[in-house]
Amino acid sequence: MNKKAYFGDFGGQFIPETAMFAVEELENAYKKIAKSKEFKDELNYLLKEYVGRPTPLYHAKNLSKYYGHEIYLKREDLNHTGAHKINNALGQTLLAKKMGKKKVIAETGAGQHGVATATAAALLGLECDVYMGEVDAKRQELNKFRMKLLGANVVEIKDGLKTLKEATTAAIQAWVNEIESVFYVIGSVVGPYPYPTMVRDFQSIIGNETKAQLKEKGINADYIIACVGGGSNAMGIFSAFLDDKNINLIGVEAGGLGANTPYNAATLTNGKEGIIHGMKTIVLQDKFGRILPVHSISAGLDYPGVGPEHSNLFKTKRANYYAVTDDECINALKLLSQKEGIIPAIESAHALAYLEKLCPKLDKKSTIVVNVSGRGDKDMDTVMNYKKGRIYG
Repeated sequence: MNKKAYFGDFGGQFIPETAMFAVEELENAYKKIAKSKEFKDELNYLLKEYVGRPTPLYHAKNLSKYYGHEIYLKREDLNHTGAHKINNALGQTLLAKKMGKKKVIAETGAGQHGVATATAAALLGLECDVYMGEVDAKRQELNKFRMKLLGANVVEIKDGLKTLKEATTAAIQAWVNEIESVFYVIGSVVGPYPYPTMVRDFQSIIGNETKAQLKEKGINADYIIACVGGGSNAMGIFSAFLDDKNINLIGVEAGGLGANTPYNAATLTNGKEGIIHGMKTIVLQDKFGRILPVHSISAGLDYPGVGPEHSNLFKTKRANYYAVTDDECINALKLLSQKEGIIPAIESAHALAYLEKLCPKLDKKSTIVVNVSGRGDKDMDTVMNYKKGRIYG
């Protein structure tokens, strides 16, 4: 077993032989190119001058007063393209260009990774195909248009539930078909090694900035909260704090209509060990090992697996994971909007919703950092129509 490909019991490379040379090529390029000073300098320049980093660590005073604890928001919603996804998409697309690839492909759920990849491809002069489930494309019509406007070809997938799992499967198949000339930009800390490690590393800028900003403010955080679908924004912010056992790391999954109903995407809450999309991780599956359908108001959290590093953090209890429902998520989105004038993405609102459960249980005043992974512009139609029963297409 290749130990570097695993996080404890989870990870690996469960892919066809035809794809092995591509992941080996990627691993070598990541080590030789992405670790070089030249690459890091170019990427850091783009992150600063193009993306707009560093993002603020904002003291949400009104929300703090409401909950009786000090709430800080890591404002990834202020990045160019509106979410944390650009950190990783820009890093991978730059690597693709350095490797001599002419085309990148990506999967997307909420559309933010698709938009970020299309943006990076436009900037760096590469062709781009984005695979998106038909249901997600309807839910995220604005992001679908943004991708096309940026020059990307949006491929709508009509199989299965027509959401993120099917889009990912289709993207992997397309990658295998054109593996010598195409670079697959995976959007989360999922897939075969080295993707979970590489994506975490590109997203670690979130945690590194947060740690430095806390130090600058003279603050010690007690809790760090982030939403978890595949889990890239959470791994990004968790990564800088894994060795500090005084900080509680909390991942929040999509409970959908209720984690105890069939209509959820709460993988770590309800799943068990299995194989999906080239990795061993925790998966929502039936007693025969078949992948279960998932449901969430959030297209970005609507995934039956989770990154293998999250599975390891869950199993070792270094991080705790909980589920919140669609209703709780929408209430949190409205609360932040009305208390702070910040409209978060539906994905981020899951993390914010957990404050409602956590804060009343705390026996002393605590400092809590919530990663606001994206902004909610893309979700306005979903929120407007939430009570009309049109969420699931």
